Amino acid sequence: MKSSLIKTSDGSYTIYSKKYSQNFHNTKDGALSESLNKHIIPSFAYHKNKKTLNILDICFGLGYNSLATIYYIIKSDLDISVNIYSPELDIKLIRSLKDFIYPKEFDIFKDMIIQLSQNLKYKDKRCSITIYNQDAREYISNCDIKFDIVYQDPFSSDVNHSLWTKEYFGLIKHILNDDAIITTYAISTPIRLSLYFNNLYIYEYKSPQTLKQTIAFTKKQTNLPKEYKYIDMELKQQRNPLAKPLLDILT
Repeated sequence: MKSSLIKTSDGSYTIYSKKYSQNFHNTKDGALSESLNKHIIPSFAYHKNKKTLNILDICFGLGYNSLATIYYIIKSDLDISVNIYSPELDIKLIRSLKDFIYPKEFDIFKDMIIQLSQNLKYKDKRCSITIYNQDAREYISNCDIKFDIVYQDPFSSDVNHSLWTKEYFGLIKHILNDDAIITTYAISTPIRLSLYFNNLYIYEYKSPQTLKQTIAFTKKQTNLPKEYKYIDMELKQQRNPLAKPLLDILT
């Protein structure tokens, strides 16, 4: 795996997917920085009063989102436990993670990474992580867990259409708690409409460290920090009647 390593702006490494012709992470944001600032920090700020969180990590990939979650809990000394569930089709990638060069922040997770790469499971008093070697939509369709957080972080809709459609987010909506949050790097209007047509409330979020992104909530929010901007999707449609959500059947 070393030969395919790509160094990102924060010094952490990612790799290039030949199957999807994309990097696993935005090199300008940084692999670790992207996980922390686009997914973990906004999610945990929103759920700051909860003691236990169920997290759906779509898809596991190199594991940055799941590992950064545990890192953030430890670094911030949070009194919280998490259960992370993550579908991932590429079992060969998972098996190789024990040899991947992670940032020094993840040095304490060496045993965790080995267990995950070998057994697809890890558990301690603070967290449990389970990887499911199956299609994400198949996993979601048969899931009976209710989630507080969804890290919506698959490859882009250009190459992985089925994980960005209105129907896909409909499956997601059925397994959300009534105060859930979805984080994603995607900002296109069709993807935001895919979320919106599932009765989710759309916000644009911009951290100082990363590019702008989309965050969706099951409830309309009040008193959010200035980094959040409410996106009125009904108004967007009025101004652009041709705008449509992504659908399973391409039209």
